[in-house]
Amino acid sequence: MDPTKRARVEAWLQYADELGFSPFNRDRASKSGETAAVPQPQAEVQSSAQPQMMAAAAAPRRVPAPSAVPSARQASAPSAAPVLPASPGFSLFDAAERVPDDTLPRIREDIGECTRCKLHTGRTKIVFGVGNPKAELVFVGEGPGHDEDIQGEPFVGRAGKLLTQMIEAMGLQRADVYICNVVKCRPPENRLPERDEIATCSPFLLRQIDAIRPKVICCLGACAAQTLLQTTQGISRFRGEWMDFRGTKLIATYHPAYLLRNPPAKSEVWKDLQKVMAVLGLQPKRK
Repeated sequence: MDPTKRARVEAWLQYADELGFSPFNRDRASKSGETAAVPQPQAEVQSSAQPQMMAAAAAPRRVPAPSAVPSARQASAPSAAPVLPASPGFSLFDAAERVPDDTLPRIREDIGECTRCKLHTGRTKIVFGVGNPKAELVFVGEGPGHDEDIQGEPFVGRAGKLLTQMIEAMGLQRADVYICNVVKCRPPENRLPERDEIATCSPFLLRQIDAIRPKVICCLGACAAQTLLQTTQGISRFRGEWMDFRGTKLIATYHPAYLLRNPPAKSEVWKDLQKVMAVLGLQPKRK
């Protein structure tokens, strides 16, 4: 093999080994029954190495930020219940998003005074999250609004007051649950977060969920659900159905802001919350 090409291949293999992909691929192979490609020692590199590997070796040695942007892939849903697609095969997303012994203070420290995306230019405060760091129930919204941006706390405006009422109706207090958003800075004019903003900020959301390890995740609105479930399907296709998010039960329901505009939908959301209560063994608040 040409010495330059050989050096690139060896660099790529060493990089993969440093990231810990070798045991990860072996674990996946043992579960799937497929033979995984395990990086070989440098002395065993053959001249048949793929050109793609050489190109990868020439790139900067960094792990790209995991993307939680809704995917274009969609699975056909069975008639009984909708099934949302899982990302097939190995990806850097699987390896990079999990941080051993992660904590909420550490995640907040890593965010810092973030300037990673354009949303930072119009924010007043970063809205990280609030609540019980060991909560069994995590609510996830889309992004901060005006009041949240001023106070630095999620769901404190009109929609937030309605969410508080919903939580209390379940027999809980806000301090019992954890509340956060897909993005931590307010989008201009309260618009939906854009794909690049979600891709930049959502890895911190994934770390928050990993650190808390809740029994149930309740996505408030389509943006949160599509981000975590990696789908572009409308929320009406799967609202109220139990889904799996990396071993945690996930359910999506309408955002409180939607309920303010469409009060009749409150009854549907209450049905969804009752499903959550059944899983958590909660009794509704007695009037």
